[in-house]
Amino acid sequence: MNNKLYGNLIFELSKEGRKGYSLPKNNFGSYEIPSAMRRTEDAVLPECDELTVVRHYTNLSNNNFGVDTGFYPLGSCTMKYNPKINEEVAAMPQFQNLHPKQPAATVKGAQALVSLLEKSLCELTGLAHFTFKPYAGAHGELTGLMTIDNYHRSRGDMARKKVVVPDSAHGTNPASAAVCGLEIIEVKSLANGQVDFEDLQRIVAEQGQEIAAMMMTNPNTLGLFETRIPEIAKLIHACGGLMYYDGANLNPMLGACRPGDMGFDVMHINLHKTFSTPHGGGGPGSGPVGVREGLQQFFPFVSPYQGNYAVMMRAYAYILSLGREHVKEVGPLAVLNANYIKESLKDVYELPIDGLCCHEFVFDGLKDKSTGVTTMDVAKRLLDYGYHAPTIYFPLLFHESLMVEPTENESKETLDEFIGVMRKIAEEAKNDPDLVKSAPHNTPIGRVDDVLAAKHPVVTYRQLQNETM
Repeated sequence: MNNKLYGNLIFELSKEGRKGYSLPKNNFGSYEIPSAMRRTEDAVLPECDELTVVRHYTNLSNNNFGVDTGFYPLGSCTMKYNPKINEEVAAMPQFQNLHPKQPAATVKGAQALVSLLEKSLCELTGLAHFTFKPYAGAHGELTGLMTIDNYHRSRGDMARKKVVVPDSAHGTNPASAAVCGLEIIEVKSLANGQVDFEDLQRIVAEQGQEIAAMMMTNPNTLGLFETRIPEIAKLIHACGGLMYYDGANLNPMLGACRPGDMGFDVMHINLHKTFSTPHGGGGPGSGPVGVREGLQQFFPFVSPYQGNYAVMMRAYAYILSLGREHVKEVGPLAVLNANYIKESLKDVYELPIDGLCCHEFVFDGLKDKSTGVTTMDVAKRLLDYGYHAPTIYFPLLFHESLMVEPTENESKETLDEFIGVMRKIAEEAKNDPDLVKSAPHNTPIGRVDDVLAAKHPVVTYRQLQNETM
């Protein structure tokens, strides 16, 4: 491969006067651009021929990593494979070319799909109604909490402004509650990773009249099934609060059990996770919110449109492809794959909470701490072997967290190869720790200063030029 085309910026491939196009003669006359809209100096743009541009960006695209190119065990994100039929359906011009301002009479097919998807999600979750307006999981959280707040306000119960959140929760839970104008009460976790029921009882006894809801993820952020959900739901309902289900970890529950049957009143679904839409790089997302019967009247106005419709189409195609009989296999297979990796590696990686996990699990770095090799080092070394790193340093309950989620799609052969590489890195850490600490070695860019990159990103070529002078 031509390293100059592969490793350089497009600006560095620029040659003055070189063009990759020719514009037709202007037949529209000359028009003055208002002075306030004109540049005071020429834009800094690269000058390249078409072939150089094509090769440059094709080489860059080949350096991208995704589910279609390799194993993506990103814990908490459920980066599952997106069947290509989903993309074909989402690209159908009959749907893709719809305009949000079209008359309702011209989009009956699209509306029918939304209704059918709602019916499917109600069956899968045990809830009665869904709104598809939220554009992401966090947007769904906010919508769900606003629904709960509206419910309490409708009853004149203005004092309920507190939300109970486990200390193991996703960071979006307290953030969404705060944006909604609610106060967060943190409930502790036990050594086994589950909610401390006695601590929750104390909170309810002291502040029950002010509790609007309790937010829970089940399985929780450690990938562990919360076994006392019925008791928790009974306790929260008895004090007048509602139960909110964070659907980020719905994947292992799919076809196995339903949040509505556990006692949850409101939930959001990360449709892009559990129902297979590629969402790396921050999008696209969809966070529909479901409620039990009677709460649908309290849905807030968060958008005039039906959310991210293409994600909804992919989700419905995915559900139809599986069918009633095969959707029941999703959760159990996700759980099986995660436990297989966990059990195969726990002799060389520290497992802080032993026992059966669900769709994901968390190691606390290498078991042999004497090597000085950190979770960050392990993640960087994995890149050399062609794997995307798992989620690292989350959840915050452990110092060297390494969270793995294989999803249900991966074959045993893929899992075995990943296990083999993880064991090899553990061996390298023991015999040649500097090799791991200085990784990656086989990528276009080596170890970078992550803190500097986050706090002082260089995002323009001109800025880069100035800083290298």
